[in-house]
Amino acid sequence: MDAAGYTALTRQSGLMREMQAIANNIANASTSGFRREGVIFSEHVSRLEDSPSLSMARASARNIDLSQGELSETGGSFDFAVQGEGFFLVETPRGNRLTRMGSFTPSAEGELVNPDGYRLLDQGGTPVFVPPDAGKVSMAKDGTLSANGEPLARIGLWQPQDPTGLIHEGGTLFAANGGEVPMEGGVILQGQIEGSNVNALSEISRMIDVQRAYELGQSFMEREDNRMRTVIQTLGR
Repeated sequence: MDAAGYTALTRQSGLMREMQAIANNIANASTSGFRREGVIFSEHVSRLEDSPSLSMARASARNIDLSQGELSETGGSFDFAVQGEGFFLVETPRGNRLTRMGSFTPSAEGELVNPDGYRLLDQGGTPVFVPPDAGKVSMAKDGTLSANGEPLARIGLWQPQDPTGLIHEGGTLFAANGGEVPMEGGVILQGQIEGSNVNALSEISRMIDVQRAYELGQSFMEREDNRMRTVIQTLGR
């Protein structure tokens, strides 16, 4: 394969990764707390001896869209939504993880857990505990949970120490490369859930554009293959 073929192949590989990201976005358009993803294309230029430089496309980095999703009322005492920046912190078998999905329920031990059974952590990094006999639980915008006027815990808001070190592990969980740190000034709303920030119509339009670009690249590679076959057959006579 010549330089043009290799360049087209790397571009096709990147477009395939972008198509997979778009398909995953569309599949999670109704997933609470989901963050839209894309891929970042970069160009690698290699200098060749006695030939023009070779440009190779690459799409290995992911871009996470952290814009606010739509908030919806649920009325649930343990449904929380972050307004603005920040993440909830949950404890998983792989370590602490950040999430914007704020639907929790009390476990048999009284600890708040998400649908996967991961414990919600407070601003100090310890599990949030609500006594079974606490009665009606209310929450202030700073995340302080109270029952009968007595504070129970303060749900923490967290952010990655390195803003570029956020790694999507799948679903609504994110790992923070370099660790996570508590943040001040965030707002948590009770009785609401944040939806996905994916616009399904925009993603479908984007998918069509990427598919057309992929088809054009495939057509170019087929023409290049036919050209090389013709040259080889001609020289072999």
